[in-house]
Amino acid sequence: MDYQPLVLRKHAKPAPEKHSIESRYWRSFKSPVFVKEYAPVTSVHFTLSKPHKYAVTAAARVHIYAPRTQKIIKTVARFKDVARSGFIRDDGKLLVAGDDSGLIQIFDVNSRAILRTLDAHKQPVHVTKFSTLDPTQVLSCSDDTTVRLWDVPSQSAITTFTPHTDYVRSGQVSTTDPHLILTGSYDGTVRILDTRTGECELLMGSTSGRSSTGSVPVEQVLMYPSGTVALSAAGSILRVWDIVAGGRCLRAMSNHQKTVTSLAFNTNSSRLLTGGLDHMVKVYDISNYNVVHTMRYSAPVICLALSPDETHIAVGMSDGTLSVRRRQPKASEAAPANGPLSDASLRAVTLESFLGGALSGIGQPRTRDRAKKKPLGDVDEFKVESKRRRRLKEYDRFLKTFKYSAALDSALRKVPPATTFALIQELVYRDGLRTALAGRDDVLLEPILRLLLKYVADPRFGNMACDVAGLVIDMYAPVLGQSPTIDSLFLRLRKKLEAELQLQNDLVKVKGALDMLFAFAALSV
Repeated sequence: MDYQPLVLRKHAKPAPEKHSIESRYWRSFKSPVFVKEYAPVTSVHFTLSKPHKYAVTAAARVHIYAPRTQKIIKTVARFKDVARSGFIRDDGKLLVAGDDSGLIQIFDVNSRAILRTLDAHKQPVHVTKFSTLDPTQVLSCSDDTTVRLWDVPSQSAITTFTPHTDYVRSGQVSTTDPHLILTGSYDGTVRILDTRTGECELLMGSTSGRSSTGSVPVEQVLMYPSGTVALSAAGSILRVWDIVAGGRCLRAMSNHQKTVTSLAFNTNSSRLLTGGLDHMVKVYDISNYNVVHTMRYSAPVICLALSPDETHIAVGMSDGTLSVRRRQPKASEAAPANGPLSDASLRAVTLESFLGGALSGIGQPRTRDRAKKKPLGDVDEFKVESKRRRRLKEYDRFLKTFKYSAALDSALRKVPPATTFALIQELVYRDGLRTALAGRDDVLLEPILRLLLKYVADPRFGNMACDVAGLVIDMYAPVLGQSPTIDSLFLRLRKKLEAELQLQNDLVKVKGALDMLFAFAALSV
């Protein structure tokens, strides 16, 4: 009768943590690059034009980074005070930024020359943005409670708004109407301003008494691309406002533990990203405003931005750290941009473009497949097949020759625990476990004790590990105290067993309490 190899017992594996498709997508942003600045990173902004360079504002500088290399390609440092809100125009040619002296400067990105200087504000300017629909206009919001819309060519203010009574540190020009401006202030209000009338046309929240917003400062506002819904962050609460319905609050969410400091949409505005002082960045599904993913950072989040092609997430933190997570886009995502009906193909007007590259292989040398093909014989050919004998594992070879101690030593070296305990069970069946454990010095006994210490509380191997531990204690109790390593392992084993017994006792108590509650609930029904 041939020797039968060791049979491994299959144990129930713990269910793996299941991630949704949404979560797997956001987890694909990996390989974070950390850049340490000298002061908190207060603003990050990606330009809309490729290659989607991004401006990072920290201290008295605005750095412009290349997304592929994450290296600084330009540095603008011509500020008199702490710089704020570095913003690159959609065409990537101009940069606007304010500072704590109230000065607003517009720079040429390539030469870093100052093209325009706007100095009407008297206190720090925390918001400077180019208008999306009219790139010759710049919005600015200041701590002097004013909001101004500037005409860049004439270097003058088109309209000045003074409806707020406290710092104005968030604002945005509507992406559907260049005359409408959304602002949020530390007076607790969110307003819609109209440059045609120069007045506040819509007030969301109230300055009198405790309302839905109260006196909590509004840190950030964001308008939907449709221009019909606005978002505001005041404290840890995120609110959704219906502009068409007269500023009615549609929803209020409090998923952050601390103040929400930044808001950003993805490319198609189906997901909302929020960053807060609780070190968290949360992703919301706009259809139901449920949190679909959470990212944790090492410090309070001050600002965040998502690149237009959704390959980079840049987060600025209060300790001066800039974290940039990258995602490798799939080929299917890039296919439409290079397809036969893409803008580049239509402009090229070539036959190859419309055929989708079908002619690219013409005139190219063919490569031969080096893989050897399986030879084929005649149909009526008689084949003689020989079965290859399975090679036995090392511990199986020792078991076959009744070398139990050597088999146990072999199973302790780089072998899964299921195999080791299957071998121990086989030794128990053969009445050879005591023989395998006998006659060991401290060097040979140490791996066994470490195995027991690691798996004595494991539900899969706990019973067998306790039996082996009892046998080891009986055999080696007379020689305890001769090796400090063995003594320390025995003490650790004892402490782990005591902790496990205490846990089991606590679980029994909890089970009894739950049984009583369930019984009472069943009677009351």
